[in-house]
Amino acid sequence: MLASTGWANPLPPPRTPTPPPGPPTSSTSAAPAAPAVPAGPAVPAGTAVPAAPAVPAGTAVPAGTAVPPAPAAPADPAVPAVARVWPVGSRPPVVRGWEPPATPYARGHRGVDLATAPGALVRAVAAGRVSFAGRVAGRGVVAVELAATGEPPLRTTYEPVRASVGAGDRVVAGQVVGAVEPADSHCTGGCLHWGLLRGETYLDPLSLLPPWLRRSLPARLLPVLGVPLP
Repeated sequence: MLASTGWANPLPPPRTPTPPPGPPTSSTSAAPAAPAVPAGPAVPAGTAVPAAPAVPAGTAVPAGTAVPPAPAAPADPAVPAVARVWPVGSRPPVVRGWEPPATPYARGHRGVDLATAPGALVRAVAAGRVSFAGRVAGRGVVAVELAATGEPPLRTTYEPVRASVGAGDRVVAGQVVGAVEPADSHCTGGCLHWGLLRGETYLDPLSLLPPWLRRSLPARLLPVLGVPLP
């Protein structure tokens, strides 16, 4: 009878079977987690950690190896032994030696004191040029820049000295640059303060002396006139 009406009820679409429930899936496979790496042993506070050993030159160093830094070069510049004479006498006693200050403004003795009498001649220990000759705080001072001693050149100072040279004069080793002034409060009995600088850094002036000048002179027996030989 329904076909005679010209239409018919549509049939429902076929049902797609539903798969049974299972474990969830993902298009990307999860990588397994890396195993935990145990941390190194804790270092107690205050424990000294040894430095890495030095690596010899030319040795291949594996990647990731810590290389210790190269040791620092000495701060003090080398002082050539260019002196050819002592500033006074042949080998005067050192009544006070060089005592470098801990800091540029700390207390110390920036030179050496050589025992000598007032009026003694003061000589340039090496060749150079007089950079200063005058008075500083009431004391006579002579400064000589030494030739061929680097840049800035080494500079020797002598005080208290009555200068016989002027700034700019060229001097040779052993040339007289003045005379020791009468003793003051710096030392008792008369002395010459001898200093050495490179730039603004004080150095030990005795390091200018070569070994043959620093050694004591051997004793010599002089002949006695009028006494017959045995």
